[in-house]
Amino acid sequence: MESKTVLYIILAAIVALGIAVFQYIYKQKAKSKIYLLLAFLRFVGIFGLLLLLVNPKFLRKSYTLEKPNLVILADNSTSITESASDLELFVSELKNAEQVTDIFDIASYKFGATLDVFDSLSFADKNTNINKSLTSLKEIYAREQTVIILLSDGNQTIGEDYSYLKTDQNNTIYAVVLGDTTKYKDISVGPILTNKYAFLKNKFPLETYVSYQGNTAISANLSVKMNDKIVYTQNLNLDSESNFKTIALDVDANTVGIKNLVVEVTKLPNERNVQNNIRSTSIEVIDEKTKIALISDILHPDLGALKKAIESNEQREVQILKSNTANSIFDDIDLFVLYQPTSQFKKTIDFVKNKNANSFIVTGLQTDYSFLNDADLGFEIESGYPEQEVFGVLNNGFPKYDISKFDLTDFPPLASDAGPVTFNITQETLLGTRIKGLDIQQPLLAVTEKNNSKQAILLGENLWKWRMQTFRNTNDFNNFDEFIGNLVRYLTSAKSKSRLNVDYQKVYDGNGNAVITATYFDEAFLFDQNAKVSIRITNTSTDQVKNIPMVLKNGYFEADLSNLIAGSYAFVVSVKNDSKSESGNFVISEFDMENQFVSSDNEKMEKLVQNNGGKLFYPSQINEVLKVLSENNAYVPTEKSTENIVSLIDFKLLLGLIILAFAAEWFIRKYNGLI
Repeated sequence: MESKTVLYIILAAIVALGIAVFQYIYKQKAKSKIYLLLAFLRFVGIFGLLLLLVNPKFLRKSYTLEKPNLVILADNSTSITESASDLELFVSELKNAEQVTDIFDIASYKFGATLDVFDSLSFADKNTNINKSLTSLKEIYAREQTVIILLSDGNQTIGEDYSYLKTDQNNTIYAVVLGDTTKYKDISVGPILTNKYAFLKNKFPLETYVSYQGNTAISANLSVKMNDKIVYTQNLNLDSESNFKTIALDVDANTVGIKNLVVEVTKLPNERNVQNNIRSTSIEVIDEKTKIALISDILHPDLGALKKAIESNEQREVQILKSNTANSIFDDIDLFVLYQPTSQFKKTIDFVKNKNANSFIVTGLQTDYSFLNDADLGFEIESGYPEQEVFGVLNNGFPKYDISKFDLTDFPPLASDAGPVTFNITQETLLGTRIKGLDIQQPLLAVTEKNNSKQAILLGENLWKWRMQTFRNTNDFNNFDEFIGNLVRYLTSAKSKSRLNVDYQKVYDGNGNAVITATYFDEAFLFDQNAKVSIRITNTSTDQVKNIPMVLKNGYFEADLSNLIAGSYAFVVSVKNDSKSESGNFVISEFDMENQFVSSDNEKMEKLVQNNGGKLFYPSQINEVLKVLSENNAYVPTEKSTENIVSLIDFKLLLGLIILAFAAEWFIRKYNGLI
């Protein structure tokens, strides 16, 4: 307690005593004990009040014993199945060792593609990401002394190379290698690189490689099958030096439909792992290609961005043309993208109107708005406005198709000199406009429908910046490309708007998640989050049927089908109490990356522990691990002190004492006729 506070308490006592003496003892002729009692009560009451004003405090120290953390990180992927008993026994002995529990606070985690709490091990994860799991633990136990024991075979299927990971100075990583580290003779097929789509009567490329691990020369035969029919074979001769062979070929697409592609290499004598001798994928052969004309008389980065985004779906082909292109070239065009049209576009726009074709108009700083207004396209744009920055605002109530996955985070503004736009036909706003932080209730991107033709209009240029920002956000262009692709699909589709829309892929890799999403709108075309949407999955090979309710996410319904086995499936999405339904087909290719490894990767795990002050062990070395943990002087509990400033008095108790003193004084004075 500070000396100043002690002085205030002494002064308070002196003042209270002085008042009490002055009122009841000083100049009193009768020295009755009643006055002494009253003086005491008055002293207690006044001293209590003054003590409340002083509010004395003092410093209290508390001590706690903090143990270092011991984190057990167990691999839960399918490649650990054969070593499951070793892993579980090692974890059990580690948790039950008293010399460890006395020193450490123990926490357990498991991991596959992501980190999770260790409750039980299933060894069912189809991917392993060691780097992500260790990085997550680094964030969880930041600035705390932590020892991590990694139990894994060291084979990582996704993510950054974990052997280069460096943790904080307070963290140490030990590793226990599970599985067989012996290098066996093995031949394997690498990933198959091909397109998702091919076009009828065309060839599509297929590329893969064959790798060999062993010291002696071997001979093997490679075959490529499409729907169980051999389309290519090759004899391979490999040895310890020439242990890699690239396979590249073109395959004919002669019939329409989903084609299963299988690349297989013959097994070696006494080969231990034959599951990596075969790889499969699928491709869809289609019989038509959407042709899109991107018409512009100027050079602009937007042209390249639009072409790349539209052609990200290989069913679409974009031609960049001038406005003076002959009409005969336009005859087989499915969609016209008119970029910053001027009066030079008159012939093209007349052709679009006469053909009743679908169009997408993009305006910018070089657009002739007077010409567009005179062209009678269903809208009028006020001109004469200065150049300004306009930001897009997603309209979550857009009814034509699902746009909930489009993310505008950190998107830069577009450049526009367009004024307010007035539509004389029905329009739906896809993106609203925000200028200087204010939503001006004007569309930035809108779509219209008239006489069975569809039209979109975008009032701003520099779309290429949006595509670049997408890459900055996610390291790919998918967000922007899918947004433009969905718009193009809507504009080129002849179907009327539907209240139930389903989004899915024709082919799912067996190593990834199979997800089907759906959106359902009520009769006013507002998203109905209370709808009961379900999906009926049928395995076309076994006729096995599974009914799954679709889960409501952020603006859509989702069905996770990642637990389905490889095969061909048909599905029907339906809504309870509504006759609407959507159906389709998809294929899950047969592949498990975890089964491609022959041996444990102890070399990478050795490099990891060396970078993080640890040591490499094997399951049989549990006693050595316990010795390192219990005898290392760096791993000892730390005593920490905590200082708290607390009040010297209990305010409630003191307040009660003050009231009691003054009340007792009053009753005594009243009883003795002193009032």
